[in-house]
Amino acid sequence: MKCPFCGHLGDKVVDSRESKEGEMIRRRRECLDCGRRFTSYERIDEIPYMVIKKDGTRERFERQKLIAGLLKACEKRPVSVAAVEAVADRVEGAVQERPEKEMSTEEVGALVMEELKRLDKVAYVRFASVYRHFRDIGEFMTELKDLLNAKE
Repeated sequence: MKCPFCGHLGDKVVDSRESKEGEMIRRRRECLDCGRRFTSYERIDEIPYMVIKKDGTRERFERQKLIAGLLKACEKRPVSVAAVEAVADRVEGAVQERPEKEMSTEEVGALVMEELKRLDKVAYVRFASVYRHFRDIGEFMTELKDLLNAKE
């Protein structure tokens, strides 16, 4: 590491300490040329999980957006906030388990719909109606019939 005082590239680590949270390592260094000491910090550079939207743009995966959509779908339904958070946990876990750091909104939506189908059928239909952009009542009725047939 380059000495901030003399610019020399040689140094030795005199002391290393991990932060209380374990997110960073503080290293005390000594320049081999001028003998002055300086501190460096080392931490993991996390790459965020990205969502590819329908128009091709990319944005960070945001848990809060996911929860907001789930709460809207479950509005006035007998679904607890804990159940909504559990769904968000499972969807977020599925996104993070993937080896790729990118996922399309279609894939995220499909995960959410599967979870909602098990949690609350009305919330599922609400979410699906917004997510799938049904063009007419026929498409909506087909989805409802599929849901009713799956129940039997």
